[in-house]
Amino acid sequence: MLRVSPRQRPRLIEIIRNLAKRIAEARTNGWLGEVQGLQVSLTKAKEKLVALDRTLERIRSTGQGGPTDLRMPIITKPRSGPA
Repeated sequence: MLRVSPRQRPRLIEIIRNLAKRIAEARTNGWLGEVQGLQVSLTKAKEKLVALDRTLERIRSTGQGGPTDLRMPIITKPRSGPA
């Protein structure tokens, strides 16, 4: 799954609005197949927006925007001597 950059949130909202307008136009013209396809796209775009907002909220609440720290030890050089 591709992740949306937080800077692209306004563009994603614009896409959702545009899809809603296109669905209305397709209904007006009786393009039922087009309506169905656009609704699938609209649903997925809304899901992306929800996921993006969830990610932004997690970043705000935890102060962490980077990778998850697994608390694994870091080995910088091999041990010397007998094991």
